[in-house]
Amino acid sequence: MMKFIYKLSLLGLLTAMGFSACRKELLDPQPSDRVSENIFWNTENDALLATNALYTDLDSVNVFTWDALTEIAHTNQNFDTQAFIELGTYDISNAKIYNEWSGAYKGIRATNYFLENIDKVQSSNTALINRFKAEAKVLRAYQYIKLAGFFGDVPLITKTLSIAEAKLITRTPVAEIWDFVDKELNDASALLPVTYAAADKGRITSGAAWALKARADLWAGRYQLAADAATKVTGYTLYSSYQNLFKYVAENNSEVILNKEFLKDTYRNGVFALLAPYSQKNSQSYYVPAKPLVDAYETAAGKSISDAGSGFDPFHPYDNRDPRLRFSIFVDGDVLPSGTVFKPAPNSGSADAVGSTYIASTTGYNIKKYINTEDYANPANSGINIILLRYAEVLLTKAEAKIELNQLDAEVYAAINTVRNSRADVKLPAIPTGLSQDQLRQIVRHERTVELAFEGLHLFDIRRWKTAETVMTGPVYGITYPDASNKLVTVQVVSFNRVFNRSRDYLWPIPQKETDQNNNLKQNPNW
Repeated sequence: MMKFIYKLSLLGLLTAMGFSACRKELLDPQPSDRVSENIFWNTENDALLATNALYTDLDSVNVFTWDALTEIAHTNQNFDTQAFIELGTYDISNAKIYNEWSGAYKGIRATNYFLENIDKVQSSNTALINRFKAEAKVLRAYQYIKLAGFFGDVPLITKTLSIAEAKLITRTPVAEIWDFVDKELNDASALLPVTYAAADKGRITSGAAWALKARADLWAGRYQLAADAATKVTGYTLYSSYQNLFKYVAENNSEVILNKEFLKDTYRNGVFALLAPYSQKNSQSYYVPAKPLVDAYETAAGKSISDAGSGFDPFHPYDNRDPRLRFSIFVDGDVLPSGTVFKPAPNSGSADAVGSTYIASTTGYNIKKYINTEDYANPANSGINIILLRYAEVLLTKAEAKIELNQLDAEVYAAINTVRNSRADVKLPAIPTGLSQDQLRQIVRHERTVELAFEGLHLFDIRRWKTAETVMTGPVYGITYPDASNKLVTVQVVSFNRVFNRSRDYLWPIPQKETDQNNNLKQNPNW
């Protein structure tokens, strides 16, 4: 697998210095904090190390923060700057917004520098160098897709800029960003392999290029292009177990199209410490599920919990439900990685009880995806890969695109039903045939919400569906539990009321730090 390749790439450039120590150029004084261009960009190994380093700019645990800005989750620490976005009290100086902007452009800047220098490498292996270029272009397109989703019009920068040049850039219309992404991914796909040998498992494939193109075109409302791109994603299948999909045993499985790769001790993440219940070695419960998501999971009969005859029992709310509920979320009675039982009700006496500490989940739910028993001993030292793109999303993208085109054919039903019932541990009834466009639209949106929960996509979905103005208002609710008199009570997060301004909040503002330095960056409406 790829773990020993780019997970070491933060040390890679220093390693390159070591490999080059015998070169006589090193007899000349060189800065100690970087590799001189005079001794780099020479060999294929230099090109490999430089390509690997670009992968470190992919998103990782920050994808959880995006879902916590939607109705399906919540930022558990009310003093966090992200919570101000939920509350609608944020402004152009918000740190979360600046960090997303600057992080994306950091990746773009690195890729631009790479593409400007890669041809200095002396190599007769043109196919290899072209593959490295294609990997870089896909990684750059990934950043632009995200920026367009957050901000709309953004500067399209394809070369390294001087400080003077950077102060003159303007925002590029978002349609041109989508055009650029389309062309880059289309061109890159022809230069990338379908698969890699085991040692390179995890690198960008042609399937990743097509899958990202399908995502971009769906977000852009270019539905025929999205459906066509999704069809070109071949060689992937849904992994047999949803329960294990986010565990170490399933890393780089048949469903994964793009990972952010990690390795314990060497290139770690803190996903366990960030998300696990407080009782698990004082983990932080920083982002927690909310009631609308839990309620969205159907019963085992394939019905909404509010439907007559659904089989839903409010006193045993997690029984006979879509299995993805308990595979994605810690609910009352679940066994935790420590071997103890999760007891979130306020009257339970548990460290995880709502209100027991400011770190315990304020909704009474915790995210289960990526929480592995192997990480319990050292919660800040997780090596679990974070999945950024998988085949289930591609299937649902194809279905949604065709629905929006009113192409309500067998492919639509097959794509949705494959996600619903093709895994050994997820067997929900097939959706009925003969449905209208609007009925299918609601079904595919529901499937995206529950299938892809906590994978960083829902924020972009509710923006393009224009449903944020409806779902992102009012209090945040959590578990429903029986009190001492056996009366059902629903937890409400204290002193927290979400506000969404439909005339402003579908796009984030351009960060103040950027507009202060460049008056040419015009602000989004009503900011």
